[in-house]
Amino acid sequence: MYEKFYGFTARPFQLTPDPEFWFDSVTHRKAMSYLGYGMNQGEGFIVITGEVGAGKSTLVAHLMERIDPEAMTVAQVVTSSLDGEEIVHVVAQAFGLAVEGHDKAGALGAIERFLQDEARAGRRCLLVVDECQNLALEALEELRMLSNFQLGSHPLLQSLLLGQPEFRRTLAHHPGLDQLRQRIIASHHLEALGEDEIEAYVTHRLGHVGWDARPMLDEGLMAALYRASGGIPRRVNQVMNRLLLLGAIEEQEVLTREMLASVVEEMAGDEERGAHTEREEQPGWSRASAVAGDVLGAASGAVPGNRAEAATADAASAASSDEVAALLAERDARTAQLEAAILDLQAAGAGSGDSDQGEVDPALAETIRRLEARLEEQEQSLRHVLTMLIEWLEDDIARKAA
Repeated sequence: MYEKFYGFTARPFQLTPDPEFWFDSVTHRKAMSYLGYGMNQGEGFIVITGEVGAGKSTLVAHLMERIDPEAMTVAQVVTSSLDGEEIVHVVAQAFGLAVEGHDKAGALGAIERFLQDEARAGRRCLLVVDECQNLALEALEELRMLSNFQLGSHPLLQSLLLGQPEFRRTLAHHPGLDQLRQRIIASHHLEALGEDEIEAYVTHRLGHVGWDARPMLDEGLMAALYRASGGIPRRVNQVMNRLLLLGAIEEQEVLTREMLASVVEEMAGDEERGAHTEREEQPGWSRASAVAGDVLGAASGAVPGNRAEAATADAASAASSDEVAALLAERDARTAQLEAAILDLQAAGAGSGDSDQGEVDPALAETIRRLEARLEEQEQSLRHVLTMLIEWLEDDIARKAA
């Protein structure tokens, strides 16, 4: 939605890795240098670690763009909790090998023959294993054993291991990984973006989709964004997505620190509600719809619980641009009604008040105060529901496209 309002050619802060948006930060530049050095060695293990959202997958996507498939065959594995036997079969499948049953020896033989054939054809082989913190020690040992495959004196397989900080600690300190540690030829830990890099990162991504200073970025916004995100690229993307969406919904031409604070507060509320509902409900659309139903019910005071959830679930599951526009129109209509009620009450108070004393009936003043509070609550609640519905719609479109 917001990309149309601001005239972007695409969404600049999508969460899925896209090498087109590669940003050459200090830490990513170092990582690429270590990768280049390690891959030139053609053997052993290269290890890249970083916090969730630090850019490990983006780094791999950028690396894949630079690899010539005629010179190197790459297999990628995203691991869950795999043991030693399972990892062997997963690696075989990643290289496109069909292995009957659960025969570990057969899988190892198929992998070795494949690697030898690739070497004879003049191609090197690289195995990329993501989320390595999930691997059992036996699985890590099997990966080390795979690195033993040779054709004469020529190593057949090199591995790039990616993981979160706990994987770095495991590698450094576990006594059972001494032999694997000895085969690590390059390693790097991805740090967060520096505060002085945030503005360059944001404007780089905006510029890639045709940004022409619309919306404008308020002074001090980038410093506030750094504090809110900690410099983690994925968090920056999440906050900027919500900030741009809020800007489009409210038709703002300048993104301000106040808007950012509102977005961060909403996101914190989403996380708190998500932690609560995950304990009580099934994941997916039903949970998100129930949250939206609660918000709508609280805002309008007119739709009982189950009806609110059902109505919102229908809206979420069939969200479209027309429905979003209808919600915007509903927001404007309700806001106008409340504003009109406040003005009428103020006029009534002015007409019936004591002109000598200039006093307003306390009951009337309290009614006006409650209506004004209700107006603000209505605006915030409907804006929050709109944000969630638009995000669900865009995520659903992205999933179907994938």
